[in-house]
Amino acid sequence: MNPLPWDDRWFAWRIDPEIYKRTWDSGLGSESKGGRWNRPGRRVVYASVDPSTAILEVAAHVSFNALDKEPHVLTCFEVIDQALVHIVQPEELPNPYWMSPTWPSQNQQYFADALLAEHPFVLVPSAATRHSWNLLVSCELAQGQFRMISQERFGLDTRLLKEVELA
Repeated sequence: MNPLPWDDRWFAWRIDPEIYKRTWDSGLGSESKGGRWNRPGRRVVYASVDPSTAILEVAAHVSFNALDKEPHVLTCFEVIDQALVHIVQPEELPNPYWMSPTWPSQNQQYFADALLAEHPFVLVPSAATRHSWNLLVSCELAQGQFRMISQERFGLDTRLLKEVELA
């Protein structure tokens, strides 16, 4: 069981290329390509419960080098009513291997799609760092249930690029 990340106010964070800063909450990328927790056709906003996990999640998909080469924005938003968040603990997943950093199975996507059809927000453990969480936002159900708190240019600590220089 992972301890829950919030007490009073529920915040989430995501990083996007700067050219998408106005559409950060559209879910268009996941709708066209699908993701770990959704099949193509469902608009889902993927976020993390803290900025550090958001950085790791993006780096796992596109690399630290990509975060250094192109401008990105870090967006913080708040879930207005925490009662709308459905929490999935690791032991509740039908297959524990779903938490491995590998390609998702269709069954994993179907499992989460069913949850996202019923709940505006679904909190799942992060595959990039198992002691943190990701928040899935069902664009279809969550409209008006969250609000942007801040959006700022993201700057990557270039010490994280040592792996790129060695390659």
